Amino acid sequence: MTDIVALYGSPRRGGNTALLLAQAVAGARESGAEVVEFHLRDLKISPCLEIYQCIKTGECAIKDEFPTVLTHLKQARGIMLASPIFFYTVSAHTKIFMDRCQSLWVNKYWRQQTPFNDWPEKRKALFISVGATSGKRLFDGALLTVKYFFDVLDAKLGPALLYRNLDHKGEVLKHPEYLAAAKAAGADLAAAIAELPHPTDN
Repeated sequence: MTDIVALYGSPRRGGNTALLLAQAVAGARESGAEVVEFHLRDLKISPCLEIYQCIKTGECAIKDEFPTVLTHLKQARGIMLASPIFFYTVSAHTKIFMDRCQSLWVNKYWRQQTPFNDWPEKRKALFISVGATSGKRLFDGALLTVKYFFDVLDAKLGPALLYRNLDHKGEVLKHPEYLAAAKAAGADLAAAIAELPHPTDN
């Protein structure tokens, strides 16, 4: 049974968000959680094509690698998501994956008619992001997008690790305090999900 799913959303292999998320994963595993990792850049996942089979069945019609990740997410009690900032929101790989979760939104709010903001929290979530600039509102767009992505997975937007002025590959290594914070956040997530039952009805 999967405890936590970790989603690497950067198009760059081994970049700053990947290094931070790897620390969070290590912290969770050292705390006894089982973590399954997915690098979105390496998966064949189509954008949402608005076929809307999900209105009839609750499931996406597109046959690719998205359902594999979704199966683990439905089993999990924790989600870790890491993405750098592109034009004040998440990366394209991350956004494509989020858009495919439209089928979950349709199933939750159209088919099951779940009241907005009135559902039991089944999962805890951690978001990690870095941006190249020092813009005051650098993370506003991403945080709003991530909040509603977690919503369809019955997870509230919990702690977020947001770091500015990181652009070149490996720059985060100059900030051991950021890496330590990510590892601690992973351990905290593992402790938090221990209080949740494994999801059985998704």
